[in-house]
Amino acid sequence: MKLVILGAPGAGKGTQAEQLEAYLRVPTISTGMMVRKAIREQTEFGKLSKAYIDDGQLVPDDAMIKVLDERLRKKDCRHGFILDGYPRTVHQAKDLENKGIIIDKVLSVEVPDELIVERLSGRLECGNCGASYHVKYRAPMEEGICDVCDSPLIRRDDDIPEIILKRLAAYHEKTAPLKEYYAKQGKLCVAEGQGDIKDTINEVFKVLELGVTD
Repeated sequence: MKLVILGAPGAGKGTQAEQLEAYLRVPTISTGMMVRKAIREQTEFGKLSKAYIDDGQLVPDDAMIKVLDERLRKKDCRHGFILDGYPRTVHQAKDLENKGIIIDKVLSVEVPDELIVERLSGRLECGNCGASYHVKYRAPMEEGICDVCDSPLIRRDDDIPEIILKRLAAYHEKTAPLKEYYAKQGKLCVAEGQGDIKDTINEVFKVLELGVTD
């Protein structure tokens, strides 16, 4: 299966992708992780991405398309994949089709903006190993210290309410036409984010007609 997962930053796409990857046995390709890795390594793509992200904007289409195209050419994608965070625009979706990459289903995980702000503004990340935490939902055992490698935890520059709201506005503006585009193709599946992660996972499997998880 070739599956796309849509959702605002902080909607829980990564969690759903992990469950679906295990079930479908295809790789998850997270453009967010690709971007963060490029930023840490200070590649040209990473520097470009950081400038846009710090300003609350999406990385330009042309840059994302080039990087993703290289990834999809690898052998592990021959029998399917899960795209997390891409495409984000109709232009990107059409580019995939022009390259002969036909998406089977598109999952949109819907979460209210106010909950997104709460989730993202409380995120913490280890600057060394990349482990993720949250001040409310997944606090480290020792405040400010990574449980895995004992390194200091940091808050990402774009995880402040003002920037989050700009990111959400950009997401809604560019993604609304994309959802409509896939809905017209009969590929859009909408899952409402639930209060409990397990309930959200079951909702996702239900709308994708994959059954219910154990």
